[in-house]
Amino acid sequence: MERTAWHELPPAARDAVEKHAGLVDDAETAGNGVMSRLACTLHTASGRVFVKGTRVDDETAWVYDYEARVTRRAPCAPRLLWRVKAGGWLLIGYEYVDGDHPDLTPGSADLAPLVDTLTAVSAARWPEAVRKKPLHVRWGGFFPADRTPDLAGNALIHTDVSALNMLATADGILLLDWALACPGPDWADTAFAVVRLIHAGHTPEQAEEVAHEVPAYRAAAPAAVSTFAHALRAVWERREKADPLPHRAALTAAALSWAAYRGTNRA
Repeated sequence: MERTAWHELPPAARDAVEKHAGLVDDAETAGNGVMSRLACTLHTASGRVFVKGTRVDDETAWVYDYEARVTRRAPCAPRLLWRVKAGGWLLIGYEYVDGDHPDLTPGSADLAPLVDTLTAVSAARWPEAVRKKPLHVRWGGFFPADRTPDLAGNALIHTDVSALNMLATADGILLLDWALACPGPDWADTAFAVVRLIHAGHTPEQAEEVAHEVPAYRAAAPAAVSTFAHALRAVWERREKADPLPHRAALTAAALSWAAYRGTNRA
């Protein structure tokens, strides 16, 4: 996506932001990992704030509004500070979080805080006022229809628990970018994390050991988790074939490894 810099925004948009954030002294455009038309850290007299957004006539503008509504209710997430629409732009201000992406490799000190975050997230309920297709509908066709109850739930799940969407801070690990969130089982984000742990070097068995420290995952029906594992493998295989980005092959391989493990280990 073509990135817009802060100084390229219309004056009306910048003025609207500064009414909330204060006079901007400097602005740093975020790296390529953030898929937003505008994503930057603003330096103001009151401190730093992270801003993301797009033009109001962009077909994806609804995603930013949706993400803001979900983030407001999400645990272990940056605080939503304000939302402005001015100068033809929709801009959302979030708390600036100072931290590093966690290390998910075996033996990492970040694994315990990850378990704490996944435990907290598993307790969050989906905000009924926000309409979004639940996980079992999003993945329809990738698992047997009679297994639909396995993936049904009303928990607020992030669905993209990559280390790049996390920041390890002094107060624990925060999850960023809630744009792909939807309703699902309370153990689903921990299941998504299993594949990320395998991708980081864990064996499927080691990854499951970490996951089982999360009470919701430990209480999940083994057959339901297996349904999830095989559906995730199918979804990621489809994505890799349709759009073979460099990072997808290794993630798909991790999902294949977990699905194979779940084929014979359902406890």
